Amino acid sequence: MSAGAVDSGATAPRPRAVVFAVMPGGHGEPGEEEPLNEIKELLSSADMDWVADVVQRKERPHPHSYLGKGKLVELTEAVKQSGATVAVCEDDLSPGQVAAVLDAVDVDVLDRTELILTVFSKHAHSMEGTMQVHLAQLEYELTRMRGKGHILSRLGAGVNMRGPGETKLEVDRRVVRQRIQTLRRRIDHMARTRRTQRARRLNAAVPLIALAGYTNAGKSTLLNALTDADVSVRDRLFETLDPTSRAYRFRDRDYVLTDTVGFIRKLPHALVDAFASTLEETTLADVILVVADAHLEPSEIEAREETVAEVLDLLGAQAPRILVFNKADLADPGKLARLRALYPEAELISAARGEGLGRLQERLADFFDRALRPVRLRFPYAAAADMHRLRGIASDVHEEHTPDGVIFTARLPVAEAGRYARYSLDATVAGDETFGAGDEPPDDFETAPEEGEENDGEP
Repeated sequence: MSAGAVDSGATAPRPRAVVFAVMPGGHGEPGEEEPLNEIKELLSSADMDWVADVVQRKERPHPHSYLGKGKLVELTEAVKQSGATVAVCEDDLSPGQVAAVLDAVDVDVLDRTELILTVFSKHAHSMEGTMQVHLAQLEYELTRMRGKGHILSRLGAGVNMRGPGETKLEVDRRVVRQRIQTLRRRIDHMARTRRTQRARRLNAAVPLIALAGYTNAGKSTLLNALTDADVSVRDRLFETLDPTSRAYRFRDRDYVLTDTVGFIRKLPHALVDAFASTLEETTLADVILVVADAHLEPSEIEAREETVAEVLDLLGAQAPRILVFNKADLADPGKLARLRALYPEAELISAARGEGLGRLQERLADFFDRALRPVRLRFPYAAAADMHRLRGIASDVHEEHTPDGVIFTARLPVAEAGRYARYSLDATVAGDETFGAGDEPPDDFETAPEEGEENDGEP
């Protein structure tokens, strides 16, 4: 058992937590304390103070009590000696295990999922984020309600005789399921609104870039640095939960950058399900920037990147991924040299200081430029809406004003080049046919707007 000091200057009492865990292996193994370090960071994000920990070295937890009898006694003593008000488990607990630990320690008991849900509930600010967290809490509560029948009484005997305890449990379950259904309908309605907004961006052919990565790696700081957003960047886990999309312009082209929920080891499935509509941004992005913390040890970086890759694969994100090491200013030169050797394709930046952002923007621009084709177009002055849209989606734009209209020299995505074919001044290849400035393009060459789509000139 080890103990930690608590800040005596706190103006309001905070919950004092003893962390307990079952971990395989013996003492002295490299990185073996990292799982406990992470749970302690979660405690800090939940506004709790860590005061002690109890670790049992064992391959797997006890199926009924999680800890063995001896370690349960040690946990009880740790709670008494430290004055803890809550015992927090590094793993998820079954209802029976929770009951066994409660009988031993006589203080509140939280498992890993409950602690993460507590953090999420403190950091959710938008209506949708609050509802998503509430949905995850209710779904978790529903799983906890199973097995409570032994706590509630069952009176009577014989066929179809049910006591008040069992009836109460069924009523509670029904109420929770109804609240879950109501929340899902409201979240689905908000998700449809977001999909409509996302469809407008897709129709505008603006490159979509999603930020993903382990929590507290600096995704929001990078978003702020590139787009002048004003997202909170406090140094704690899951500081930002609400998805934020912002546009920025580079080399005469608009880009949309979207920040998403951070990931963590053993992320509860209830949270993945509840935030599915938010995490959809990673599945529709043209490229994903996987942000990692450069000043961590290589073994921890590898473990966290495996976690991020697993979650992205679970979500079905198929877009190309660019690894970005943030907080390079906090890493020593030797560590940076090892990162360059281990990850030669990664970008090293410091979003807080603005270092390396130019290189990252150039790489993103080059990535999207590979899908562009050069065009030379002449617009009549009456086609102001088309010209406005072109300025938002084209790269390397040059304008020349003439008596007959505005001549644009630019590079466009291939699909968009077809949309503007009627303004072309150069020979353009469409399939196997070539037509010049004086020829009419084939009827099926230009992509017609979908039903209900308006060409309002917005990028």
